[in-house]
Amino acid sequence: MFQDQKQGIKNKIGAYGEEITARYLKRQGFQLLDRNYLKKWGEIDLVTRDTLGTVHFVEVKTVSYETRKRLNEALSHETWRPEEQVHHFKLKKLYRVIESWLLEHEFDGEWQIDVAAVRVVPHEKYATIKIIENIIEG
Repeated sequence: MFQDQKQGIKNKIGAYGEEITARYLKRQGFQLLDRNYLKKWGEIDLVTRDTLGTVHFVEVKTVSYETRKRLNEALSHETWRPEEQVHHFKLKKLYRVIESWLLEHEFDGEWQIDVAAVRVVPHEKYATIKIIENIIEG
C-alpha cells in the first residue's frame, strides 16, 4: 500500500513537471506536437517543434522539495540533479520510441533530444526549469 502511494505521488510530481515544461516551451515559441507518446518499449514525455521546424523530443525529469530554501540549497551545493537520470539505458529506450514516432508521422527532417530538469516546491507553487538541448549519447 505505501509503495503504491509513493508511486502515485511520484507520478503527480512528474506530471506537474511535464506541465511546467510544456507551458515554458510554448512561451518560448515551440509548438506542442505530442505529449506522453507511449509505446510498449517506452515513452516520450513531450514532442515539440521549434520555429525552424526542428522536432525536439523532450525528456522531463522532475524533483520536488519541501521548501524553496531546500531547493536553493540543492542548487547552490549542486546536489542531486534530475538530468542525471537520463543515462545510457534511458537513451537507448528513447531512441527506440523516437524511431517509432518518426516512422508513424513520416517525419524525415531535423530532430534532437532535449532534457528538461525541473525542480518544484509544490506547496509554494514555485519551480525552476533548465533545458539541456541536443544531448548526445556518449
